[in-house]
Amino acid sequence: MDRAIIPYGRQSIGQDDIDAVISTLSGDFLTQGPKINEFEEKFASYVGAKHAVAVSNATAGLHLAVLALGLKKGERVITTPITFAASANCVRYAQGEVWFADIDPDTYLLSLESVKKLIESKPHGFFKGIIPVDFAGLPVNLEEFRHLAKAHNLWLIEDAAHAPGGCFTDSEGTLQRCGNGNYADLAIFSFHPVKHIACGEGGMVTTNSDTLHKKLLSLRTHGITKEDMSENHGGWYYEMQELGYNYRLTDFQSALGITQLAKNNEGVIRRNQIAEKYKNAFNGKIKYQSLPKGTCNAYHLFVIEVSNRKGLYDYLRKQNVFTQIHYIPVHKLPYYSRIGYANADLGNAEDYYSKCISLPMYPSLTNDEQGFVIEKVLTFIDG
Repeated sequence: MDRAIIPYGRQSIGQDDIDAVISTLSGDFLTQGPKINEFEEKFASYVGAKHAVAVSNATAGLHLAVLALGLKKGERVITTPITFAASANCVRYAQGEVWFADIDPDTYLLSLESVKKLIESKPHGFFKGIIPVDFAGLPVNLEEFRHLAKAHNLWLIEDAAHAPGGCFTDSEGTLQRCGNGNYADLAIFSFHPVKHIACGEGGMVTTNSDTLHKKLLSLRTHGITKEDMSENHGGWYYEMQELGYNYRLTDFQSALGITQLAKNNEGVIRRNQIAEKYKNAFNGKIKYQSLPKGTCNAYHLFVIEVSNRKGLYDYLRKQNVFTQIHYIPVHKLPYYSRIGYANADLGNAEDYYSKCISLPMYPSLTNDEQGFVIEKVLTFIDG
């Protein structure tokens, strides 16, 4: 009998999740109700931030983040080429310019030195902000990026879509949770099904700034408010004070998010167990993402590098192991190539892409399934 397909990622939905959604569907509010506030409060508490704003997806969160920080047409923002396109697209939505800096060849994260070199090659004020990405679940050292950003008067958005539950240790020995707002102005999380917290779709923006929080709430809902109005004709009255968007999350998605969030610590522990088993099997044979001291990788992905990546991808697929590639460098995508990024000097990113492949990584992956994946990877490599 053929083995069932083992995907690279999979949501974990339990009866508690189903019951929470059914309960909300049976209630008075499907959207703009109490579950959204509850989810926001619990998520903010989980990551250690003052505020959280639920949105329709992480891409919407990134868009609102750059708008809340005042990005204008023609202004320049630095990000990594090894990320999902949304990390760069949000800048383009605001008619800004994206500039890519290279990655570290071992952590696969945006290289601080590459960013520093890029900034210092231009006049002061040339750039407006930086969007580092906690790629695969590995947190960026935001303390170091904050020092660099502060020296050049830049804002900082943490794309933490891969990393709820991740953390790094700062220079004072304090654990800093992804999205806690202590170093980044804003952070963004994703609730896509293959992420840690699955809501079908959805996202969250966190911040410690009261001003940014208020701006996000306005932009999320068409720029409409019932607070601080210029006049008031009655209980029905509202004002649209700026051009905003409909980027709201529903109550039933929020109900699912609440139960999923409650299980995330357990999920991250399991993801780290899976990662350790991969590392023990591949150590000295296959390169995988390094783990800086004092860092907790939330392991959205487990990425390895192999010289015959296409061969391994095809071989595993024949074994019903459906791996994935994360990611095609953003500057090589046709849209970005056409607008002038095709010849960007990003050698580490391009070398990484030529070899990277993401193996199955999700809490419900069984030991037997993982053992099968490891066996087939090693068979191909040794063959």
